[in-house]
Amino acid sequence: MSLPATLPAADADGIHVYFGTYTRGSDSRGIYHARLNLETGAVSEPQLVAEVDNPSFLAIHPFGQALYAVAEIGDFEGEPAGGAAAFALDRETGQLTALNVQSSKGGAPCHCVVDPTGKSLLIANYTGGSVVCLPIEQDGSLKPASAFVQHEGHSVNAQRQEAPHAHSINIDPANRFAVAADLGLDKLLVYRFDADRGTLTPNDPPGTSVAPGAGPRHFAFHSSGDYAYVINELDLTVTAFRYAPQHGVLYGFQTVSTVPDGVDYAGGNSTAEVQVHPSGKFLYGSNRGHHSIAMFQIDPGTGRLTSLGQEPTGGQTPRNFGIDPTGKYLLAANQDSDTVVVFEIDAESGRLKPTGVQVAVPRPVCVKFLR
Repeated sequence: MSLPATLPAADADGIHVYFGTYTRGSDSRGIYHARLNLETGAVSEPQLVAEVDNPSFLAIHPFGQALYAVAEIGDFEGEPAGGAAAFALDRETGQLTALNVQSSKGGAPCHCVVDPTGKSLLIANYTGGSVVCLPIEQDGSLKPASAFVQHEGHSVNAQRQEAPHAHSINIDPANRFAVAADLGLDKLLVYRFDADRGTLTPNDPPGTSVAPGAGPRHFAFHSSGDYAYVINELDLTVTAFRYAPQHGVLYGFQTVSTVPDGVDYAGGNSTAEVQVHPSGKFLYGSNRGHHSIAMFQIDPGTGRLTSLGQEPTGGQTPRNFGIDPTGKYLLAANQDSDTVVVFEIDAESGRLKPTGVQVAVPRPVCVKFLR
């Protein structure tokens, strides 16, 4: 399979959407691109636009000039680490052009984010149990790491929490603090972030904890900057926090289940992604094993969550999903079904409605839109 010189002209309408995948043990060859029609919910046939080894998670530069992918591996150029790949992005065609690759300095990088100024790529290394900052050049390429922090410790689950496992890193709306969710420690670790210098410095206090054995995975700030939410992989819950942006402090105040009563981790279930709707009114989380998206209403005055139930994803193992920038559609990536399924989001209720649209993507892991 060769990369197309240009994307199909018939797909000219709609916004660009990219899919990160697992290539090892699958038919995938890297990053795929399609267009989502915001009027109909139709998705063009995905096309391979970059060949990368296990590009499981993607991040797009805030100015739309570049796309970044972690290479979720543990053997990067002879060192026990993964990689981070940079690509120039053509906003008209959606095409990607390889720029360079750098080491993530830790094994199995699984999450990345670009800071709002576009100066740094922050990465969480799962098996490495570490976080790292890679400065971004003006052309979008990556410099070697300017900051690296190794997490230490363990928690109560001997199989999954025997060591630190950094699973995500996110930057607050003010671009002053970074929050790393570490599944192995049951902690959200907070770092003071300096975009100009590319540094990560432990905050005081250094973070907060969730319930023992919860396994915090992905994290999302509310658009107001007053609240934040973490989805806990091992006990199938979401924990809500009040956030003090001046000090970078999180105060947990509510934990709710993402699944119906009687569904638990022992039955082969776990959670994965969590995102706040662009309106700030709703929160969504993915349930693997249960194969569903959990839906919540957010109280605008308190940040508290009220469950709206779960919507089946029409496939198996929804590892990730993406909400388009207008908030009209949610695209669920069913990793073990090799499909991405489109749902319409009711603007009033927040509930998901199947559109009947799905496209084939081999081992999809991540969904990202070009804004």
